[in-house]
Amino acid sequence: MHSDPQALAELAGQTMYERDPASQALGMTLDAIRPGYARMSMRVRADMLNGHATCHGGYIFMLADSAFAFACNSHNFNTVGAGCTIDYLAPGFEGDLLVAEAVEQALQGKTGVYDIKVSNQDGRMVALFRGKSHRVSGTVADVGE
Repeated sequence: MHSDPQALAELAGQTMYERDPASQALGMTLDAIRPGYARMSMRVRADMLNGHATCHGGYIFMLADSAFAFACNSHNFNTVGAGCTIDYLAPGFEGDLLVAEAVEQALQGKTGVYDIKVSNQDGRMVALFRGKSHRVSGTVADVGE
């Protein structure tokens, strides 16, 4: 199984999700994963709204950051965020289903660059996030080599 990159990505994703109480607590789901790619979604709840009755930017950031984490760990090497930026483009509202799609743009040595697009259920872009990853020692899932 470990020689199949897609199976490895799925195993890494499942393993990470099971160990991720933060994403679980926000109701995030891992909808798709493949090497260098992840798609996650989150329904905006009433307790995620700010004083403008829109989704607090921190929750949008967390969704994008989680998709980033799953994408950069999809090769089954322990990888952490080294830095990121986010641009908020449109508000999210209560009941919206936000979808974050993370795509690997570059992976050289221990450093990767990932772009994450957050959209609502109508395809309206809510935010753009760019993350830089750094690989550390170890693997996400034990493949029993």
